Amino acid sequence: MNKYLTELIGTFFLVLTIGCTVIGGAALPPLAIGAALMVMVYAGGHISGAHYNPAVTLAVYLRGRCPATDVAPYWAAQILGAVLAGLAVKFLYHAGNPAPALNVPAALVAEFLFTFALAYVVLNVATAKAAAGNSYYGLAIGFTVLAGAFAVGPISGGVFNPAVAVGISIMELSPWNELWVFLVANFAGGAAAAAVFKFNNPTDV
Repeated sequence: MNKYLTELIGTFFLVLTIGCTVIGGAALPPLAIGAALMVMVYAGGHISGAHYNPAVTLAVYLRGRCPATDVAPYWAAQILGAVLAGLAVKFLYHAGNPAPALNVPAALVAEFLFTFALAYVVLNVATAKAAAGNSYYGLAIGFTVLAGAFAVGPISGGVFNPAVAVGISIMELSPWNELWVFLVANFAGGAAAAAVFKFNNPTDV
C-alpha cells in the first residue's frame, strides 16, 4: 500500500504544480514542473520507483522491473492523484481558460517523442544495472520533462503523462475530446522506449 500512496502523492504534486503555474501565470512554468517532478522522484524513488506516470509504469513493466500485479494499482493511484490535483486547482483558481484546439498530428508526434525520451531516461537511469545506486536519477528525469515542456509545450502542452492529461482536462486546460491524443501518444512512447531499452541492453534483465 505504501507504494501506491507514494505514487498518488507524487502525481498529485506534479499535476498541482502544472495547474497552479499555468493557470496562475507563473513565469517559466516548465522550471517549476521539472523541479516538482525531480523532488518527488527523490522523495519516493526508494518506495515505489517514483513513476508518477502511467506511461512510465508501462515502460518499466515491459522492461521487466515492475510486477504485473502493480501495474493497475499504480495506474489507479496516479490517476487518482491527478484527479485530486485537478480538483484542488479548480478550487484554488475556480476555472482554467480553455486551451485552443490542438494540431492533432503535430501533438501526437510531439507527445510520442518526448514521452519516449522521458521513459527512455527513466529506464536508463533508474532501472539499468550499470546505473544502480546513482544519485543523479531525479535530476535526469526532472530535466527531461523540463526540456520537453520548453521544446514542444507550445505544440501539445508538454503533457508526456496520461495522468497529467486527465488532470489538465479537469482543470479545463485541455478539452476532454482531445484526451485520446495524449493517451495514444504517451502509452506508445512508453512502449517504444521499453523496446529500445531491451534491444540496447539484452543482458540487463
